Amino acid sequence: MEVWNSTLGSSFILVGILNDSSFPELLCATMTVLYTLSLTSNGLLLLLITMDVKLHVPMYLLLRQLSLIDLLLTSVIAPKAIMDFLHGDNTISFGGCALQMLLELILGGAEDLLLAFMAYDRYVAICHPLNYTTFVSPKVLWFMVMTTWIVASLSAIIYTSYTMHYPFCKSRLVKHLFCEIPPLLKLACADTSRYELAVYLMGMMFLIPPLAAILVSYTLILFTVLHMPSNEGRKKALVTCSSHLAVVGMYYGPATFVYVLPISFHSPKQDNILSFFYTIVTPALNPLIYSLRNKEVMGALRRVLGKYILPSHFLGASFGD
Repeated sequence: MEVWNSTLGSSFILVGILNDSSFPELLCATMTVLYTLSLTSNGLLLLLITMDVKLHVPMYLLLRQLSLIDLLLTSVIAPKAIMDFLHGDNTISFGGCALQMLLELILGGAEDLLLAFMAYDRYVAICHPLNYTTFVSPKVLWFMVMTTWIVASLSAIIYTSYTMHYPFCKSRLVKHLFCEIPPLLKLACADTSRYELAVYLMGMMFLIPPLAAILVSYTLILFTVLHMPSNEGRKKALVTCSSHLAVVGMYYGPATFVYVLPISFHSPKQDNILSFFYTIVTPALNPLIYSLRNKEVMGALRRVLGKYILPSHFLGASFGD
């Protein structure tokens, strides 16, 4: 078959969930709302944690990293998908496809690892509160954040470079919402079986060990919480942990289905829907899950509003009088 992408001037055509939907206009509107919600909620959470010194503790500094990752992840996918649908042009350049894949892998890998570190933080805070400042010191926190970004970036660079080095055949149709490894490999004019095994192992490495660490952490937390003498402390710990577990389930569930289960167990359409879920839906819901049931975050919101918005309002009212 004809090889067509030997130069960076070539392009792919993304045929994603909006094209396969029976109600594409409704789905596009839903995606727009979710993206706007993600920008607003994650941006607000970033602002609150940055401005309120009472939230400058490891738990919320890690949550700030999660909000940053979610904000960037959905921004890599949603704006292009929405604009492509509105303009009726689904093309993406070879270089643009590589960049989108690189950023998605970096941010997705970073979120995988970060959720595990957040579970460790909660385990230490609840099970070993007297040693918390030692086990989660500023140096340890810095190490966790740097490890998250460095490991995810190195892995993404390697896999993006190797994926895009393949010659691709005449068809340019990528049956996916964005440029991701599995749908692109289906267009390659070469034997990709060994590389597909490597991608499978990468998925296992990034998803299974962190998920296992999370489950172990929360199992130990559960045992500790059940033996707490204080009902108020037990309730607070359970609320915090349930929020974390909800976020873990929303991200790891779809990602594990796409990257860990054998290809024969899922179809391209299912992959499209699941990818839409963990790149568009989850980033919009994460900050709501963390903030709506969190008294510290809601308290920070009231303090920031009272300090920076209400005074100006009253000042304006006084000046008008």
